[in-house]
Amino acid sequence: MSCETIFTNGRIVTADREFDGTVVVRDGQIAELDEGRSQVAGAVDLEGDYLLPGFVELHTDNLEKHFAPRPGVKWPSVPALMAHDTQITAAGITTVFDSLALGDVRGETDRVRNRESMMDAICEAMERALTRADHRIHLRCEIVANDAVDAVDRWIDLPLVGLISINDHTPGQRQFIDPEKLRLYHTKKYGMTNEEFEVFRAESMALHAKNAVRHRNEIVSRAQARALPLASHDDATTDHVREAVQNGMSIAEFPTTPEAAQASSEAGLAVLVGAPNLVLGGSHSGNIAAIDVVRAGQADILSSDYVPASLMEGVFKLTNEVGISLPEAVKLASLNPARAVSLNDRGQIAPGLRADLVRTRVLGGSPVVRSVWRGGERVL
Repeated sequence: MSCETIFTNGRIVTADREFDGTVVVRDGQIAELDEGRSQVAGAVDLEGDYLLPGFVELHTDNLEKHFAPRPGVKWPSVPALMAHDTQITAAGITTVFDSLALGDVRGETDRVRNRESMMDAICEAMERALTRADHRIHLRCEIVANDAVDAVDRWIDLPLVGLISINDHTPGQRQFIDPEKLRLYHTKKYGMTNEEFEVFRAESMALHAKNAVRHRNEIVSRAQARALPLASHDDATTDHVREAVQNGMSIAEFPTTPEAAQASSEAGLAVLVGAPNLVLGGSHSGNIAAIDVVRAGQADILSSDYVPASLMEGVFKLTNEVGISLPEAVKLASLNPARAVSLNDRGQIAPGLRADLVRTRVLGGSPVVRSVWRGGERVL
């Protein structure tokens, strides 16, 4: 027996337009789009709210905060995953690639100690159908870590792994182009003295010289052998971009300079920028502002990074402050990321696709997620 839900009296946002109308969902898929209001009894009255496609998040480390809410504190695994899942869904994200760090330039940190339990929790929760959002795994490969390749070999064949990124957070390499901001970041966030930071910098550079090139080549080779999408991370120069292209990468995460953003765009990489950067008006590390990448027409994907709610806030900020259309802004958080990882069954409101839908109302100038459906089933 067919299961049907009708959404009506809403502002429907598709990939190329927005209109007042109705969406018919049948057996978990979008079946029909119509302008105007349905008179069918039992239709869901959206009361003029926006109906958006569920967002697709390719890079978020939000899960880490739930596993380690304070330094040295380890929260129970499945409850931590479920708390993260609730926060993600409430942000309008229906597909999420949880980015799990395989290594840390600072050594045996909480994110490294917790990575196995995070992997296990995601797999268990998805297997038991506990989550509201559809969770996938993004392996963030810190190429300077001594066990980087061993860690990749351990987890790369998990069925949920859908994205590999190459990371190098060696001080001064990519993320921080301003040496003073680099020093301040580590001394303030991690409580290092200036002397401790200089020791850390020297040790990190030695690890970089020992491991970076070899680990990068080995991990890229493993990803390519499995046809997994590859992303670069924090590219700062045209040489970085050239290397990414040579490695067969298709996504450029968070380019740090105008030079790298332009080169990535011209090379055909899907440029991913951070929604927190966009919402706050700039980068905390002194790098290029995401809004400038958007204005230059070089941004393809928006990511919530470390603040799930920033994704919806960023989408509406683009329409209000940059002047791009709402359908174009929404694509940065839905259709474009879905296509970048070959999830062709979602990402827009169109017949035949999954009914991943988000009801949103703008209150006081800010978007508020009111309800979420995944595969036609209400999850929030």
